[in-house]
Amino acid sequence: MSEKAKLKVTLVKSVAGRLEAHKACVRGLGLRRMHQTVEVIDTPENRGMINKVSYLLSVEAV
Repeated sequence: MSEKAKLKVTLVKSVAGRLEAHKACVRGLGLRRMHQTVEVIDTPENRGMINKVSYLLSVEAV
């Protein structure tokens, strides 16, 4: 079984006052609060959400 590529995503800016669609993308990535870090699988769906709210996130490859 091969290891899937993962990304480490951290919320570095608040979602307060942002567009509802952007808040939904942050929640879809599994982020709930500021400075929380999660690991997500590198899929086109997750990449799309990350690209949409990239101004709120810090992303690094794992």
